[in-house]
Amino acid sequence: MSAFVDAARAWLAQDPDAVTREELSSLLERVSEGSVEAEADLADRFSTRLAFGTAGLRGTLGAGPNRMNRVLVAQAAAGFAAYLRERGGDAPPTVVVGYDGRRNSDVFARDSVEIFAGAGLRAILLPRMLPTPVLAFAVRHLGADAGVMVTASHNPPDDNGYKVYLGGADDGAQIVSPADAEIAAHIQRVADAGDVTVLPRSVGYENAPESVVEAYVAATAAVAPAPAGAEGLRWVYTAMHGVGWETVARVLAAAGYPEPTVVEAQIHPDGRFPTVAFPNPEEPGAMDLAFETARAADAELVIANDPDADRLAVAIPDAEADGGWRRLTGNEIGLLLGWRAARAAAASGTGGSLACSLVSSPGLQAVAEHYGLDFHATLTGFKWISRAPGIVYGFEEALGYLVNPDTVRDKDGISAAVALLGMAAAARSEGRTVADLVQEFRDTFGAFVSDQISVRVTDVNEIAGIMASLRAQPPAAIGEVAVSTIDDLLDGVDGLPPGDVLRIWLEDGSRLIVRPSGTEPKLKLYLDVRGSSAKKARRRLDALHAGAEELLASLR
Repeated sequence: MSAFVDAARAWLAQDPDAVTREELSSLLERVSEGSVEAEADLADRFSTRLAFGTAGLRGTLGAGPNRMNRVLVAQAAAGFAAYLRERGGDAPPTVVVGYDGRRNSDVFARDSVEIFAGAGLRAILLPRMLPTPVLAFAVRHLGADAGVMVTASHNPPDDNGYKVYLGGADDGAQIVSPADAEIAAHIQRVADAGDVTVLPRSVGYENAPESVVEAYVAATAAVAPAPAGAEGLRWVYTAMHGVGWETVARVLAAAGYPEPTVVEAQIHPDGRFPTVAFPNPEEPGAMDLAFETARAADAELVIANDPDADRLAVAIPDAEADGGWRRLTGNEIGLLLGWRAARAAAASGTGGSLACSLVSSPGLQAVAEHYGLDFHATLTGFKWISRAPGIVYGFEEALGYLVNPDTVRDKDGISAAVALLGMAAAARSEGRTVADLVQEFRDTFGAFVSDQISVRVTDVNEIAGIMASLRAQPPAAIGEVAVSTIDDLLDGVDGLPPGDVLRIWLEDGSRLIVRPSGTEPKLKLYLDVRGSSAKKARRRLDALHAGAEELLASLR
C-alpha cells in the first residue's frame, strides 16, 4: 500500500484540478486512518491506468491514472502530439479538437489544445460544445492530420472519454492498430517522465470559424432534402440531455422538414442526465419521456439521438406494444437505411459496397446481393466499417449508421435522422408509414429478426472467464438446435483482423455471436435468425434466446 500512497502523493503534486485534488487528499487521509475501503479504492486508482486503445480513452471521472482527469488527459495530449510530430513531415501537424456537454469535456478540450499548441502543432478548437459527427466532419473539411473528440457518448453520467481520429491516408476515420499501440507508447513515456506541469502550453491555438459548422449543416441537409410528404409530419425528437438539438434544428431548417415536438426535459445539454438511468436510447426506460410526449402530440414518429448525437434511435406507433410505441431495433433501422442506399447506388449506376459489423444483421448482405453491390462484414466499430472498400453505406446494430461516407467517416446520428425522415416523408406522401416500409422490406428480402443479451459485470475478469470457458468447452447445441460450426475470430476468419469474438452457426441457419463490449464492462450475445415471415422468425428467435440464456447460466 505504501507504493500506492507514494504514487498518489506524486499525482497530487501535479494535479491542476481543485476537485480531484480534494478527492485524492480526502482518500489519502482515510487510508492513513486505516480504512480498508479507502485502501481498496486507492489500489483501484493506482494499480493500473486507463488503457489507450482504438477507442481512445474512456472511464470514470476521478483522481488517479485509472480514472479520467486533467493529469491523464494532459499525458494523452502530450503523447498524441509526440506521435503526430513523429508521423508528420516538415509542416507542423494540424489537429482539431471538439467536445460535448459532459462534465469536464470543455476543460479536457482546452487542456488538449493548449498542450498541442505548446508542442508546436497547429491546434484548432471547435467553437462550442458540438456533436461528435461535427468533429469527424471537421477533420476532413479542414484537411487536419488528426482530431480529438472529448466524449463518452452514451456512457453513464460519471464517465468521460477521449476519441481520436487521423486524417491523411486514414481519411478522417478513427484510429486502428498499430496506431493505438504507438500512441499509447508515447503517452506512457510522458507518464513515466513525471510532472505534467512542466509540459509546454500555449494559448496560441485557433478557434474554428462558424463556417465549419455551417458546412456540416449544409452537407447533412443535402443527404435527404424534404420531399412533398414532409409537410405536416408530426414527430417527436429528444437529444437525451446531449448536444444534438442545436445542430439538428439547423439541419432540419436547411433541409425543409417541419420542426418536431421536442422532449423539453431532455432537449438541452446536461451532463447529469437527470431523467435517465443510462443516457442510451437502447436502455430500458430511456425513451419513456419521448413516448409520453409522442402520445400527447399524436405523433407519427419518434427520433432520438444519444448525448453526442452519433447514434440514432427510432420508434413507431404499435398498438401491440406496451404504451403504444415500439422502438425499432438497430438492425431494423440499419436495413431500411441500407435498402435506401442500395437503391440509390443502383439507380446511379455507380456501384459501391454496403458494410456492417459482423454482429449486425445478415440482412444487409441480402440487400447488397439483390442490387449487385459488394458487401463487407467487418469487426465491430466504425473504425473498421468506414474503411470498407467502396463503401456507400455502413451500419452497426448498436444504433450507428454511416449514410454519407463522402462527408463523415464515422457514425452520424444526425445525417441518419435526415435520411430516415426522408424515407418516412416519401412513404407518407403515398399514404404509408414507416411500419409499412418495414413490412415491405420483409416481403422483399425475408424476415430477418435479431435480439441481444447484454450482461453487465462489476469484475471484467468474469467476461474473460466466460470467453475462456466457451473456447475450452464449446457447446454442441444451443437449446434443441445443434451447432454446425464455430468461428473463433482470435484466429482470424474471412480475412478479418483477430478479435475476441466467437461466431456460432446452428444447423437451422441461425447465428449466435459472443463478444466482450469494447466500451463498457459488458458481455454481449447477438442472436440472428431468418424466416419466411416475421411470426415464424420470432418463434425461432425466442427458442434461440432461451437456449442462449441457458448456455450463459451454465457458464456463469
